[in-house]
Amino acid sequence: MTIKIGIIMDPIESIKTYKDSTFAMLLEAQKRGWEIHYMQLNDLSLHKDQLLLNTTKLRVKDDTTQWYTFGCQQQINVKHLDVLLMRKDPPFNIAYLNATYLLDHAKAQGVLVANDPQALRNANEKIYTTWFPQCCVPSVISSDANELKKFFEEEGNVIFKPLDSMGGDSVFHVTQQDPNLNVILEVLTQKGKRAIMAQRYIPEIKEGDKRILLIDGEPIPYALARIAPPGETRANLATGGQGKGQLLSEADIWICKEIGPTLKENGLIFVGIDVIGDFLSEINVTSPTGIREIESQFEVDITGTLFDVIEKKVAAMKGATS
Repeated sequence: MTIKIGIIMDPIESIKTYKDSTFAMLLEAQKRGWEIHYMQLNDLSLHKDQLLLNTTKLRVKDDTTQWYTFGCQQQINVKHLDVLLMRKDPPFNIAYLNATYLLDHAKAQGVLVANDPQALRNANEKIYTTWFPQCCVPSVISSDANELKKFFEEEGNVIFKPLDSMGGDSVFHVTQQDPNLNVILEVLTQKGKRAIMAQRYIPEIKEGDKRILLIDGEPIPYALARIAPPGETRANLATGGQGKGQLLSEADIWICKEIGPTLKENGLIFVGIDVIGDFLSEINVTSPTGIREIESQFEVDITGTLFDVIEKKVAAMKGATS
């Protein structure tokens, strides 16, 4: 049986193949002989209750200069697919939100959607951590500058960040000596119009912000510790952080056991959590990365494990409807 897979992603011509997890998934799908349908967010449309997709057949090659070849373009009913991967990068804006509503129709038509569209809506990557307080440092989410200042006065060393960004964008580390607190809160909250997150600063960030990948609730045994460059608080690879692979610690494994069953129950098949020291800081569900970096440092087949799970779920869904 040839599985037909659709992938919603950012423009393929703009990706960096050596570190792009979606590209790793494309390579795995092709290796398995699956039929790949490429699309972007604006290629979805709903006609009455039928989800139609403007797709392009795709071939890929693990190359840094010419990594894709387009085939025929066509409009198909989502029922033509077996599985649909939602791999559009944040921000989680109104266009992304509306796309998840359309993807509900794909799920209703018996297509496996990963990650589950309802879970994508429910699991804001910063706020979702608050459902696991035993794993996290103290935090506050508010648009009220006074509430945020009160938390800052109690903690004295705080990270402020927006709720809808990625890659370390607009993340501020503020200490008692910083004279810019007021303007930082004004900008981040848009003068009280937008809620943000404040978290107690975790000094272990100097040892790395660990990205841990979970597949169907189970962790890959290696993490990618992203280490900030000199003079920088943010360890994200997008801000110049360096990735160093390492085995999961006992604390990492404990955190995964605390959150893994909930992730699986909610249809979050592929998740990347961020752990600093012994604390959970984010749960990334939209388009988690780290596959290629970890696979390059260890003999571990992350994409193979992921697609084994997807293949079993597709077979189970087909069996249930036959």
